[in-house]
Amino acid sequence: MDTDPAGGIEEAVESSIREASTWLGWDGHPRGAEGSVWTPHKALRRVVDHLIDHLAQTEAALGDTPALPDTWKGRFATLPGEWAPFTEADLREAEARLRRLGAVYTGRLRAAGPARWDTDRGTEWTIRRMAEHCAESLAWYAAQPMGRPVPMPD
Repeated sequence: MDTDPAGGIEEAVESSIREASTWLGWDGHPRGAEGSVWTPHKALRRVVDHLIDHLAQTEAALGDTPALPDTWKGRFATLPGEWAPFTEADLREAEARLRRLGAVYTGRLRAAGPARWDTDRGTEWTIRRMAEHCAESLAWYAAQPMGRPVPMPD
């Protein structure tokens, strides 16, 4: 493949920020989807967590070490603070945090380069597939508080 997987992450981060701007109009009623309850703050946490999870998996793959497993399964927990209204200050913080985290992940992908993106890892996903899944998932998480129909990623 010739496409840069980092471009998909950049696009997904910006799309998540655009979606987060709609959370300012959240009516305070959580949405249910895929066995979870969704509020703006929970969706933001999951977007950030997913970027961190796949960045960590990418680092492990590049270092030829096992990735740390996700033992928490945070998608199924809604924390008390996640019921708060989503404010303009929250949006500004989210913009800054997501762009910085996205830049770290995309920088790492680009530094690894095309030779590493598609290296066969046996039963594990390639670095490219991890990035593609991450980008797809960000859109799904970001759509949940407002109940927008986005297909659930693999």
